[in-house]
Amino acid sequence: MTSVTSLTDLVHQRLADALTATLPEADADPLLRRSDRADFQANGILALAKKAKANPRELATRVVASVVTGDLVKDIEVSGPGFLNITITDKAITENLAARYADDTDRLGVPLAAHPGTTVIDYAQPNVAKEMHVGHLRSAVIGDALVQLLEFTGESVVRRHHIGDWGTQFGMLIQYLDEHPGELDHADADITGEEAMSNLDRLYKAARKLFDSDEEFKTRARRRVVDLQAGEPKTLAAWQKFVDESKIYFFSVFDKLDMEIRDADIVGESGYNDMLDETCRLLEESGVATISNGALCVFFDEIKGPDGNPTPLIVRKSDGGYGYAATDLSAIRDRVFNLKATNLLYVVDVRQSLHFKMVFETAKRAGWLNDDVTAYQLAFGTILGKDGKPFKTREGVSVKLEDLLDEAVQRATAVVRDKAEKVGLTEREIVDNGRDVGIGAVKYADLSTSAVRDYKFDLDQMVSLSGDTSVYLQYAYARIQSILRKAGEARPAAHPELELAPAERALGLHLDQFGEVVAEAAKEYAPHKLTAYLYQLASTLTTFYDQCHVLSPDNAPEVVENRLFLVDLTARTLQRGMALLGIRTPERL
Repeated sequence: MTSVTSLTDLVHQRLADALTATLPEADADPLLRRSDRADFQANGILALAKKAKANPRELATRVVASVVTGDLVKDIEVSGPGFLNITITDKAITENLAARYADDTDRLGVPLAAHPGTTVIDYAQPNVAKEMHVGHLRSAVIGDALVQLLEFTGESVVRRHHIGDWGTQFGMLIQYLDEHPGELDHADADITGEEAMSNLDRLYKAARKLFDSDEEFKTRARRRVVDLQAGEPKTLAAWQKFVDESKIYFFSVFDKLDMEIRDADIVGESGYNDMLDETCRLLEESGVATISNGALCVFFDEIKGPDGNPTPLIVRKSDGGYGYAATDLSAIRDRVFNLKATNLLYVVDVRQSLHFKMVFETAKRAGWLNDDVTAYQLAFGTILGKDGKPFKTREGVSVKLEDLLDEAVQRATAVVRDKAEKVGLTEREIVDNGRDVGIGAVKYADLSTSAVRDYKFDLDQMVSLSGDTSVYLQYAYARIQSILRKAGEARPAAHPELELAPAERALGLHLDQFGEVVAEAAKEYAPHKLTAYLYQLASTLTTFYDQCHVLSPDNAPEVVENRLFLVDLTARTLQRGMALLGIRTPERL
């Protein structure tokens, strides 16, 4: 792997050296940023002058005199009260990009994080024996993108899918299955996810109907819950059938989402059963939790209920049963002490924010979370319909996730088919590209919005060829591949000796930012910062096309090679960036 220092970092270091040479005693930060007036602007002189009781413009002039120019910095001038405008050389841009292009891995010269840790990401949390709906989309899509981003920066990532696989409803289901044997029997290899969900849904409805109408069955079902919690073998075996059937369905949905969910990473509520007693004992013995009206509770002075009284976190109910708090606290213990995590990231609906606030505070009081081990909930917003209300069907029920994905693929396939004849796509390519474009559109729409915000689900807009959509980026990538195929014997090659046109400089400078944006998006758990970068990259590429013809016969051979090099690196950057978001980039579109 070849690690390439960004132009930003090179310029930053050059200015820092000049500041130190001018004021040796100062610990100076040039406060460098990209600028519209030049390539960069440094704003650190003002604060430094104030600290040194110096005239900022005079100090800036002295700093400029200390900056070494020629190889990296072409020009540097003082602006206003003491800002520095810096223009770098065309040669430095091309040579830096050439170093990225030469990286024989798919990292494009992006360095790994200096101090990576171990992050456990809790995401994609469906419920056993229940259909996945639109509400399950964001946790899966955002979580998967963060897994890719963090792993790319060198972080050790442990995936966890905390599925809902425990609780009172299973007593009802298990008892019904016991009294109606064979309902879930089949050869696993012969059943689809849709069939598995159909079986579960049919069985659940039948069990619920009997539960609501037959008091004797209701009594037997409740008794079965006790057997399940006690680990009675026959009851556990029946429960496992429900889990296995649900997994067939889960995997089929995640496969449609083009997302890898590994069985070993699925550790549901049941996975922490053996820890619950000890978790409660540790909290009670340490005084973090106390008994109140028979329940084990943690109280918080700053968290009040509607009546103005402190709202407790109930770890163990008065009847001895355990709620979500006991399971989540046990999961924290497992992730910190067994998995050795330094960061715990929960990609969970904003409506659970109060719960996690109390759980994290409890874990801090118990000493399980501290300055070395942090927990953070990425509390995402709601998916809205075009009317701005929570996304529902006309009947007012949640939209099935499979139905939504199927419709997205159908819409996208129609868009691809409309252009297929012009490009010469085969039927197989139309189908494959329709899937990649449709699923990519759904993911991109989610990821291009800050996770904490709600967003409107509008398939027409999502599969549009213009605007901030994944299709726009996928077409930008495919267009470059078309140019490379038409290049004939000409091959991409960097020519640092060439002077760059303004559109070439703009494209080159934007390409150089890729590593910085990826690092920032990973550090801040903000995939939308990467989508914004990629959209701007595609837009900058469009301007480049308008102003700089790549394969024009009027161009000198070295100009053609240099422009092919620029667009090929752009394509690689688009492909790598989209892959970090879980989105594919078809070669022909």
